[in-house]
Amino acid sequence: MKRYAITWFTALTLALSILAPAAVIPSSSQPAVFAANTNLAQFANVNVPPDLGQAPVQVYFPQTQHSLRGYFLDYWRANGGASVYGYPISEPFASADGYYSQAFENGIFQFVLEMVWTDLPSVTLMSIGDTALDSRLDTFRTDERRGHGGGDRRSSSWKAVSAQGVTAVSAITVGGVWSELTGHTMSGPIYDWYLTHEGPFYLGEPISQPLRERGLTVQYFEGAMLTMDASGAVRMAPLGREMAPKLGIDTTAIDGSGIPVYNDALFLPVGNPNPMGDLATPGKKRIEISISEQRLWAYQGDTLITTTLVSTGLAPNDTERGVFHVRYKLEKQDMAGTTNASGEVVAMGEEAANAAGTGEAANQSAYTVDDVPHVMYFNYDAEALHGAYWHNNFGNRMSHGCVNLPLDMAQFLFGWAPLGTIVWVYD
Repeated sequence: MKRYAITWFTALTLALSILAPAAVIPSSSQPAVFAANTNLAQFANVNVPPDLGQAPVQVYFPQTQHSLRGYFLDYWRANGGASVYGYPISEPFASADGYYSQAFENGIFQFVLEMVWTDLPSVTLMSIGDTALDSRLDTFRTDERRGHGGGDRRSSSWKAVSAQGVTAVSAITVGGVWSELTGHTMSGPIYDWYLTHEGPFYLGEPISQPLRERGLTVQYFEGAMLTMDASGAVRMAPLGREMAPKLGIDTTAIDGSGIPVYNDALFLPVGNPNPMGDLATPGKKRIEISISEQRLWAYQGDTLITTTLVSTGLAPNDTERGVFHVRYKLEKQDMAGTTNASGEVVAMGEEAANAAGTGEAANQSAYTVDDVPHVMYFNYDAEALHGAYWHNNFGNRMSHGCVNLPLDMAQFLFGWAPLGTIVWVYD
């Protein structure tokens, strides 16, 4: 698994990571649907994604004649879909390094079980950048001997730079960074794209300096390669497609008969209650919530899709601020817990509610809310986005810490926001 970059974004997100007991998450179970020719025995010793409320359907992409399902389908949708990662070019497989994986045109997804119990993404990209560099005839080896094809002037772009050198200082001066793990810098539009797309967790560390290749400015990362054209537009290169044959990944097309062709509308049971932008707009999904304004905004890329008033936590149960991800979804759930004399939630669950007023919980009061609809947990304080049928006072704090939504908006967002969607809560 790749190393995670030490940047301001990483530091912020790691600071928000709170471990929780494994019992909070359902146990892992074998994905229900595979292509007919899939060798299921290969997954016997591989951690497969547990059921966390991911999409229950399998979809087909005629563009590449492959399918996508479950956990990877959710993360692909959350992180920009084809506009970022391209289409799937394989079915799920067990990688040589022991991860449940699937290849896409621009990278190879891997599921990391231990990250499920954090607030960080639990899907990352296989580290194929070094292999891609080694496959170039002009690779400059780590022992500083030129590769088997001889070197050229670009080989210096693949050598680490000093933190005190001109290159690093110049990058930092214009708002970029120097990686202490690999000794390479990032700056400008490439660094902006990297941060916007949570590069520390998906792309990993930079393993080259920017260089000219194929008529573009490119930069290699552990899990991908970014390209920038003359206009400054940045996108991922089709490194997954290029490296799949070298890695022995089976990209044989499957028969898509009977599998619905992918369309994001498949996941939207209701229309957008407050349309603000085109749902077909490409880009990474994110939800922003302002505590001071008691309002939520949903974006795809830079396009505002919808907005609504909400009700967040009422003191002393303030909704936690920070950057999180949708991590567990339930169509409906009974919510229960107990509060102390100050009104602070001190325990959660039906067992705690039943014990309220007795023994050590003598000073606690129980609360129970049945059939809470469209629940999307986003942090390990057990705070969730969900519908609220018991009040219509949106725009004012009302909850025990969760984010209350109007019922129609909760239903829409439940379909629109898959697992992995960023949830940013701020003042």
